[in-house]
Amino acid sequence: MRIVLVGPPGAGKGTQAAFLAKNLSIPHISTGDLFRANISQGTDLGVRAKAFMDAGELVPDEITIGMAKDRMEQPDAANGFLLDGFPRNVAQAEALDEMLTGAGMKLDAVLDLEVEEDEVVKRIAGRRICRQDSAHVFHVIYAAPKTEGVCDHCGGELYQRGDDSEDTVRNRLEVYHTQTEPIIDYYKAQGLLVTISALGEVHEITKRAMDALKK
Repeated sequence: MRIVLVGPPGAGKGTQAAFLAKNLSIPHISTGDLFRANISQGTDLGVRAKAFMDAGELVPDEITIGMAKDRMEQPDAANGFLLDGFPRNVAQAEALDEMLTGAGMKLDAVLDLEVEEDEVVKRIAGRRICRQDSAHVFHVIYAAPKTEGVCDHCGGELYQRGDDSEDTVRNRLEVYHTQTEPIIDYYKAQGLLVTISALGEVHEITKRAMDALKK
């Protein structure tokens, strides 16, 4: 299967992408991984992307599209893939369509993880990270530490990252609504959109997604 995963920040796309890719035996291709791999390997696209990122500018669509194209042409993606974070706007969605058509392929589904804005803010703004070990992550509501502000594992101080503040989260949501949400209508018009609720336990959402994709 060739699937695109969409949804607002905090919808759990990364978590669900990993489970779905494993269940479907296809590679999980995330924009973040593409950028990290190209930059660390010093590819031409990686060098160009890093220059924009270092200058605090957005990486142009053509670079992101080029990275995605290279990755989708790898042998492990011959029988399908799950795209997470790409396409991010309608221009990228159109470029993806052109790429696939040129290769004699097409998308099978676009899975939209639906979650209300207030829930997104609650999920992200409630996160607390351990200063001593960032792998230790808590949540003031869903995974509260035994002692407020103290890591259960090492006793380190728990803090809220700057980009997890409510104002920042709402700004990220505004960017999502403006830039990425239009691809939902784009794919709905093609009859590819499958929307599921992203509320509940991780395994429940995965089952919901698998059931929806089978249909």
